[in-house]
Amino acid sequence: MRLGSILKIRYKVTAFASNISLKVLIFIVAIFCIYLLHKLVFINYSTNNQNTSILNSSEYYATSIEIPDSLDFAGERVPLENFDVYESLDREFLVNSYWHSQTILILKRAYRFFPVIEPILKKNKVPDDFKYLVVAESAFSNAVSPAGASGFWQFMKPTAEKYGLVINDEIDERYNLEKSTEAASKHIKELYSYYKNWTLVAAAYNVGTGNLDKALANQKVNSYYELFLNEETARYIFRILAIKTILSNPKKYGFYIPKSQRYPYIPTEKIAIDTTINDLAQFAIDKGLNYKLLKIFNPWIRKYKLTVLDGKKYFIQLPKPEYRDLNKLLQYFPPEDSIVAPKDSI
Repeated sequence: MRLGSILKIRYKVTAFASNISLKVLIFIVAIFCIYLLHKLVFINYSTNNQNTSILNSSEYYATSIEIPDSLDFAGERVPLENFDVYESLDREFLVNSYWHSQTILILKRAYRFFPVIEPILKKNKVPDDFKYLVVAESAFSNAVSPAGASGFWQFMKPTAEKYGLVINDEIDERYNLEKSTEAASKHIKELYSYYKNWTLVAAAYNVGTGNLDKALANQKVNSYYELFLNEETARYIFRILAIKTILSNPKKYGFYIPKSQRYPYIPTEKIAIDTTINDLAQFAIDKGLNYKLLKIFNPWIRKYKLTVLDGKKYFIQLPKPEYRDLNKLLQYFPPEDSIVAPKDSI
């Protein structure tokens, strides 16, 4: 056989083999692609089923809140049989139950501030339920409203001065929790002597006597629950009722604050000041503190100087030395489910 023929035969064999190899390769790639597509579809289907299963078996549900069968404010019955009253209350229960960050913060702060507020209200014969006004008004913060109301009790300047609180460039006693609670007690009692109804007193505290009297007269009713009011005051009592119920039994509404995470009440000692202090920062250092801590315990001090006029006296509160350590404070916490002061705090 001639060389040319042999070469032609070898070329044809090689071409045939190459063609077969290419087809095999294409076939293998096709099979792999089909397999991969099948796998992706299966995984996606399985994942969707798994997610559906997780959702269906989840232990977390966003549910409506069960409203108590009966409620009262300062001993005065809430007419829950009225649909509008029930729905207004339901709204505030939902807001305060599901606004977790704010309600948890309020619960933490309650352990620190209720022990200061409660005995002052009791001494002045003001119903204990009025402590929840502080929560509704300011959430235990020295807030300032757009209208200028300030402090825990949100006093306007004229009302604060009417009840003896000092307000000037260096001092604003609306930020003194003890003195402002005393002033609030006097204001509440004065309102009660006029309205003879604690619920109307709370409404008047928020909206003012003039506005409340006008609404009562124009609408010819004598009950808060029958009044059409502005948005804030219309929600005010219901918010107080929701806060009262949740704070009285937080676990029932899904809130639990471990003892180690609460803000403890801090026992203080009072130092009488009857002469001017020109440098409050140095005063704090001399007492083993700093200006920051001085301000935390005395937010009513507004400047670095405290001027004391003849015959005048102020009381600065400082944490007792043995209670400045957090671990020490936690040892004196009340029982787990109690929001009251430690035995040696009052």
